[in-house]
Amino acid sequence: MSHYRSFETERLLLKPTTEEDAALFLDLLNTPKWLRYIGDRNVRTLEDAKAYINSRIRPQLERLGYANYTVIRKVDQVKVGVCGLYDREGLEGIDIGFAYLPEYERNGYAYEAAHEIKRAGLEEFGIRRLGAITSKKNIASQKLLEKLGLKFSKTVKLPDDDEELLFYAFVSDAS
Repeated sequence: MSHYRSFETERLLLKPTTEEDAALFLDLLNTPKWLRYIGDRNVRTLEDAKAYINSRIRPQLERLGYANYTVIRKVDQVKVGVCGLYDREGLEGIDIGFAYLPEYERNGYAYEAAHEIKRAGLEEFGIRRLGAITSKKNIASQKLLEKLGLKFSKTVKLPDDDEELLFYAFVSDAS
């Protein structure tokens, strides 16, 4: 896994998610916000978390060279959340997404990491159509997407899901 690119910002290290991040995923996927806005992934043990990483994240990383990144605070090496680029079924383009443990929210980490991942997606991975989905109730996520330069485009539904989501789009000027 080490041959995949990691990224760095002033305060954060973003490294491709691996099984070593299972404890973070176990916590993250069971936070109230994840359950409310993203949905219950039935990850209840470290083994479940490893299986989630190996079945949901690793295949895309191997196929495209990018996927989910674990966000690590440089000052103390604490894993604070995730940010990534996702090839989602039922959506055009590549989706940018993020989630943080509650105790690390409101520190600017989400914007700092997402800004770098957006840059990498456009400049290093050659992504031309970048989008994002968010729950209608998740105002914080909507504000962050707008700050990143994405604009509300339409409502969408993912396959096998009834919830109507907001789809934000960013189209690169470069051709």
